[in-house]
Amino acid sequence: MNFGDALTALKEGKKVARKGWNGKNMFLFLTPGSQITVSAGRPLAAAFSAGSTVDYQPHVDMKTAQGSIVPWLCSQTDMLAEDWTIVE
Repeated sequence: MNFGDALTALKEGKKVARKGWNGKNMFLFLTPGSQITVSAGRPLAAAFSAGSTVDYQPHVDMKTAQGSIVPWLCSQTDMLAEDWTIVE
């Protein structure tokens, strides 16, 4: 699969990964947009007043080999790769 196919799969709610990635169990998924009410003591409270509403835009996240979740941006290599797969 190419990156266009992978992006379509993400929009369909599927998880995708590259065969060429070194880490085990790494994959991407689409986080849908939502509205979040900021709570005191939570991460968004550092930038927004508690009780305010924030529009959280859709974006792609990655599950890392260590099991954490991070925002993901594709590299030129990722965009041009042909080794994308759907993760079951």
